[in-house]
Amino acid sequence: MTKTLADWTEAAAAVTAPHQMLINGEHIDARSGERFAATNPATGTTITEVALGDAADIDTAVRSARTAFEDGRWSQRSPRDRGQALIRLAELIHANADELQLLETLDVGKPIRYSGRVDVNQAAHTYAWYGEAADKLYGEIAPTGPSALGLITREPLGVVGAVTPWNFPMMMNSWKLAPALLAGNSVVLKPAEQSPLTAIRIGEIALEAGIPPGVLNVVPGYGETAGRALGLHPLVDGITFTGSTKVGKLFLEYSGRSNMKRVSAETGGKTPNIIFADAPDLDFAVGAVGFSIFWNTGEMCIAGSRLLVERSIYDEVVERVADSAESWSPGNPLDPATKAGPVVDDVQLEMIMGYIERGSDEGARLVAGGNRMHTETGGYFVEPTVFADVDNDMEIARDEIFGPVLGIIPFDDQEEALAIANDTRYGLSAAVWTSNLGRAHTMAAGLKAGTVWVNNFDTSDITAPFGGYKESGCGGKDKSRHALDKYTHIKTTWINLGRGGI
Repeated sequence: MTKTLADWTEAAAAVTAPHQMLINGEHIDARSGERFAATNPATGTTITEVALGDAADIDTAVRSARTAFEDGRWSQRSPRDRGQALIRLAELIHANADELQLLETLDVGKPIRYSGRVDVNQAAHTYAWYGEAADKLYGEIAPTGPSALGLITREPLGVVGAVTPWNFPMMMNSWKLAPALLAGNSVVLKPAEQSPLTAIRIGEIALEAGIPPGVLNVVPGYGETAGRALGLHPLVDGITFTGSTKVGKLFLEYSGRSNMKRVSAETGGKTPNIIFADAPDLDFAVGAVGFSIFWNTGEMCIAGSRLLVERSIYDEVVERVADSAESWSPGNPLDPATKAGPVVDDVQLEMIMGYIERGSDEGARLVAGGNRMHTETGGYFVEPTVFADVDNDMEIARDEIFGPVLGIIPFDDQEEALAIANDTRYGLSAAVWTSNLGRAHTMAAGLKAGTVWVNNFDTSDITAPFGGYKESGCGGKDKSRHALDKYTHIKTTWINLGRGGI
């Protein structure tokens, strides 16, 4: 039965949110006894008080993970057995879907219509996909001469620290945890302090699925304490991180200061969404613009925050995008009709409002939005905001705002579009709208981005790798079989077959 706003409101009032760390299969408080507030961004009220992990708790979790790895309770299981546990985890996520999507909506303000359809479903699909792939991954034999046999095999790194963001908590955690666990690693997960609830709950469900205690540990806490401790810990063999470029660079520094642990980082973007006058369906392209920047309240690393439009259709597109912005106005995230919710917290709210103010100060033309909304709720709501006549040197065109703020930039020809698109320190994704097949290929080849969409935006699945160029990240990809490269050592065993000397 389809649930209504009243149904979800009643469920929210009765929900019991998880609040303790999960280490070695046990629910425990922080050693310091301290807690922090998990806040509902739609109301500004506290959902629960969560254990505040710090360096001491990270050390306990890492040592638990190291023991679990070394004794082989998970790392020495057959790939098929590990895969079956991941498949069971996917099944249990579906079985607990209502609870999980409600926790996600309360914790980060994601509309309930998407927290189930996207976050829960995509997380379950990711665990199932990797679980099903477990016994279908083969090693290699090097192309040697007859005197030798070269075996190329994969081995787990050991202990992996996963530090994950708040914009898609369940989905992003699954992108990290599923391949890391499949490879045989033990994991310490440090979720963003804004979104600890579903991370803890998934840890509990993983135990129920048959993943042994100590293999997946969850330690909520702040980045400057718990995250830093994980990055510096000498018993951690790898860090996988999604978040800001600034923090990604810190993890590279932590690696150099400790044991040179492997670091893979996805660190944001400033996606150019490029519409040529010969776009095959301008209505569809303009509709996709709203989705690209206002869906998930613009809190997406791939958000199409720079809209590049060929000058001959520029005025028309500006007007149509501005007119459509209101359809993405945020509302109560527990209402199944709501398309956009609040931004995640008061810090993010103030940062976004600061960028809006500076955009106007720099000379961009505000054509839609620009204000806070629903202040009476106590929540953190921002109008969908559109600036026209943006110059690529403006702050709103250079920085990742991570909010519902769009800048529209005109261009005259393909060469200028490519130059503007690539004039950024980021390189996560890009989109091109054109009917010209040659132009589509040329632009895709010329764009310095890890993913290029042609005549669509953000349509992909778990089979395609995800990651960026330049300061959008380093150290490997999320999703697909390529993700396993981040969580495994590749070993060569060279066997002399006795047919000749060295």
